[in-house]
Amino acid sequence: MRVSVLNQKGEKEGTINLKKEVFDVGFDKEQVTRYVRVYLANQRRGASSTKTRGEVSGGGKKPWKQKGTGRARQGSIRAPHWVHGGIAHGPKPKDWSLKLPQKVRINALFTALTQKAKDKKIIILKNPKFTGTKTKNIVTLLSKLGVKDQKTLIVIPKANAAVTRSARNIQNVAVRRGADLNAYDILNAEVLTFFESSLDSLYKTFLK
Repeated sequence: MRVSVLNQKGEKEGTINLKKEVFDVGFDKEQVTRYVRVYLANQRRGASSTKTRGEVSGGGKKPWKQKGTGRARQGSIRAPHWVHGGIAHGPKPKDWSLKLPQKVRINALFTALTQKAKDKKIIILKNPKFTGTKTKNIVTLLSKLGVKDQKTLIVIPKANAAVTRSARNIQNVAVRRGADLNAYDILNAEVLTFFESSLDSLYKTFLK
């Protein structure tokens, strides 16, 4: 699959071949669905916690005697039905993480990239250069590429403070290294903007 390579002004500077092993595989909906479910589960902190009647302070003394008062018997003012009492069946810290075979994760990634390629939602950018870390740099770039109003994932070859810091205040823009790509980030974006050299990073990491 050949796609155009653009410069920072949005002008065509040539073409490049995308490897079919990554950008032209069969669509496997089941593996993508499995990956998204596992990814979202692994984002859960599982830190929610409530106190049971045994953990709430106080309530050690019986409120009133068992019989003779005309009132319902009570054993503790920290029972769940009392105000400020413990919580019955409330959440406790839990590990929600799930595991997925590496092969499935990679197949889901390639499937998501293939879909973006077929939808013509991939832009290859001849490695741009920025001066300073200004939000304006990324806004101007996206405007030149015609994707300013679209949810965009910028894929860089390696850690780049100028790009990351320039993009962090833009709501619909995310930045990832080629080696850190995952199917969820790709599906969550409308457009993928690859720095040309980030393709090598992608291939080196996932084509083994």
